Amino acid sequence: MTRDTTTHFGFSEIPVSEKVGRVRQVFDSVVDRYDLMNDLMSLGIHRLWKRYAMRRLRIRPGYQILDVAGGTGDLTRLMHPRLKGDGRIVVYDINDNMLNRGRSRLTDQGIVAGVEWIQGNAEELPFANNAFHVACIGFGIRNVTQIEAAIQEMVRVLKPGGEFLCLEFSRLSISILQPLYDAYSFKVLPELGSRVANDRDSYQYLVESIRRFPDQETFATLLRDRGLSGVRYHNLSGGIAAVHHGWKA
Repeated sequence: MTRDTTTHFGFSEIPVSEKVGRVRQVFDSVVDRYDLMNDLMSLGIHRLWKRYAMRRLRIRPGYQILDVAGGTGDLTRLMHPRLKGDGRIVVYDINDNMLNRGRSRLTDQGIVAGVEWIQGNAEELPFANNAFHVACIGFGIRNVTQIEAAIQEMVRVLKPGGEFLCLEFSRLSISILQPLYDAYSFKVLPELGSRVANDRDSYQYLVESIRRFPDQETFATLLRDRGLSGVRYHNLSGGIAAVHHGWKA
């Protein structure tokens, strides 16, 4: 099998055609424990990271916003009050179980008006060119089969001057902490996944997917190459995660 017919699934190489289904299986497996999973993977700090990332967006009433891989509703919950009842957020995710969970959570919190929930692949967005003021993705881009295609699609549907933001686990920038971080990632997390969620394999994949994701500068270059200007990144917690931010030229 030639290289361009395969892609990575964690540290494994699998046929491109299989990745969407394999990733869906992972999130189907962890959907009921997803919040706990994020707490374990980030020691609970992911909640602060999300608040920081959303504060960077220049959201105004009337904006059209696309939240890709946003099935949990976490980012939408933070953005919604800033629309002040005028505007729309489209929550877009490939996994219907995640969408159902996110919709239920936000409905319970009274967040209903101005939010749409659509299932689909990030590589093939069913929206017109120049449709959104903001496009964001949080902890989802590393699970996409063709990352470049997903970025290109998000840029396509942004209005000229529209704002792009990606929050994702990244590369540790404090080298002295790398051994400790590796031990936590590859020893502790899969064991916790096994004991707490009865699912070692999904946690193992998620840890490996973080390590396969491009480093901060490489990802910033990818964003620039796909038509975003003013691209900058901000390390969070020493580079455990990073926010990449830019605008459509």
